[in-house]
Amino acid sequence: MNHLPTTKQLRYFVALEQHGHFGKAAEACFVSQPAFSVAIRELENTLNIQLVDRTNKNVTVTSLGRDIATQARQVLRDLEELVDIAQGNQQPLTGQLKLGVIPTIAPFLLPRLLPALRKAYPELKLYLKEDLTERVYASLMDGELDIILIAMPYELRNITEMRLFRDHFFLAHQAKSALVDPRHYQVSELPEDSILLLEDGHCLRDHALSACNIKNADKVSHITATSLLTLVQMVDADLGITYLPEMAIGSSLLRNTRIKTEPLDQSSFREIGLVWRKASTRSEEFELLGEFIRDNYQASR
Repeated sequence: MNHLPTTKQLRYFVALEQHGHFGKAAEACFVSQPAFSVAIRELENTLNIQLVDRTNKNVTVTSLGRDIATQARQVLRDLEELVDIAQGNQQPLTGQLKLGVIPTIAPFLLPRLLPALRKAYPELKLYLKEDLTERVYASLMDGELDIILIAMPYELRNITEMRLFRDHFFLAHQAKSALVDPRHYQVSELPEDSILLLEDGHCLRDHALSACNIKNADKVSHITATSLLTLVQMVDADLGITYLPEMAIGSSLLRNTRIKTEPLDQSSFREIGLVWRKASTRSEEFELLGEFIRDNYQASR
């Protein structure tokens, strides 16, 4: 019988393919670089193929190596599912849970959610990753994350989604700004280039454009912000107006600024929801988590 790769070898190689660097991948796996390199070499010997090109300073994964990495992720994901099945009779929301959250939700929802979650489920070991929707979704499908908390709508495949609550948009402007009359606000009456938004890649940009019914492209500034903090600073300097989600209004984001916020039409909102891989054996547990997040958010409003 042929020798089979070990889970450690597969996990190391997936990390190497992800980081493209032996040192960084070894660090991510909490192992020394020499031991990491030996494991990769042993995997190549077991499979009798070359996985990486070592002639360059940076690692170049071969074409076949990329295919192997994709399959390795699937194998590791299947093993995690096997463990989930074996632990199916354990209490829900105990043990390890890897949660991905987007940056326009994490700083506003997590500070009040995590203490309550820790108190209700003390045996839960929660690992967090904050990144853009596209990236946390990729990590979810690669098996690096169990579940992700994102804003919808967002087109994703092979997933189960649970919508939790609506997060309404508010108009945000500098208190003494002449760019907008909040009492008679109309997008069509805004000056050109006066709407400030996050840069492409942030779903909040697309949600704001859609939910706030911004059809006048000339009203949107070509200058974009890389984060909500930068966006708020630009509005505070009266460089334009923007649209902020309700969950950010009472946060420290607007503290010590001259920004005022005004409610918009009730149809201007994004939806916050949980997403996990379709047919996951932990669906009931994830639904329980979703109900907890929904109840916690509503209670804190």
